[in-house]
Amino acid sequence: MSDEVLIVAGEASGDLHASRALEELQRLRPGVHAFGVGGPRLRAAGLEALAPAEDISVMGLVEVIPRIPRILGILRALGRAAAERRPRAALLVDLPDFNLRLATKLKKLGIPVVFYVSPTIWAWRQGRAKKIARVVDRMLCILPFEERFYEGTGVSARFVGHPFAEKPAPEAPGRYREALGLAPERTTVALVPGSRASELRRIFPSDAALVKSGTSTLEAALMLRPMVVVYRLSWLTYLVGRLLVRIAHFALVNILAGRGVVPELLQRDASPERMAAEVERLLGDRAAREAQLQGLREVRDSLGEPGAARRVAEEVARAMG
Repeated sequence: MSDEVLIVAGEASGDLHASRALEELQRLRPGVHAFGVGGPRLRAAGLEALAPAEDISVMGLVEVIPRIPRILGILRALGRAAAERRPRAALLVDLPDFNLRLATKLKKLGIPVVFYVSPTIWAWRQGRAKKIARVVDRMLCILPFEERFYEGTGVSARFVGHPFAEKPAPEAPGRYREALGLAPERTTVALVPGSRASELRRIFPSDAALVKSGTSTLEAALMLRPMVVVYRLSWLTYLVGRLLVRIAHFALVNILAGRGVVPELLQRDASPERMAAEVERLLGDRAAREAQLQGLREVRDSLGEPGAARRVAEEVARAMG
């Protein structure tokens, strides 16, 4: 075996987290070579990309259908590359529908699999825990309750802390306004529609898209910025999701808090009128604003200690021997 590691990461957040883990791994094992699938950050960190992350990062049931041939082609190519090059370990980041299939192939080859960013089996498809136990050697969780969820499932899991715990406490808003060239006295609303093209098309036609559900809500929470969370899916994806998902909230901030800290507007509720009304409430109602800010502080404190990327790299290095 060469001193190689196979890394697969998809969307922007996975690409970022994986690139930091790779940089730490390179410090632990100078000369290690990574190949696989990644975005611009992973490639800049030295990943030999067999395919770009954009080709496998698709959200929704309807949206994925036309991409299936390309996705399956990449899956087969990664399996062949792993069989030929025999990396010492694999670091698979998020993308459970793709990466768990790849993990099955790797397990047959005897390649240790470290899975970073747990699938949301606590929200739906809990039966996947059995498959994870069969094909994943180490599950690295970024949400504090996930390690406990895996107890008794046969999955070797560890909470490594959330990568965003590295972010420093926010500075005074005036510093950011000055850096962005914004008038200090002017009310400003950020529009954060997401990184996928499908999200931009579905959310941005509204007149006031705010924060797309997902990682971006957590970033806004860490900056202690009051927000309204919105999301829109194709009608078929939404219908299937309603039948399968069994959680009270869809915003990551609310899931971590265990209550409705931020307003959630889904599907038809994500209208320009509703979004504007909720934003106006946060801007004008001091009590509502302060209540949300207190919840956001609790979320920030729950993410663990800084150093997630280093802990991930240590787990990968251990798997590599």
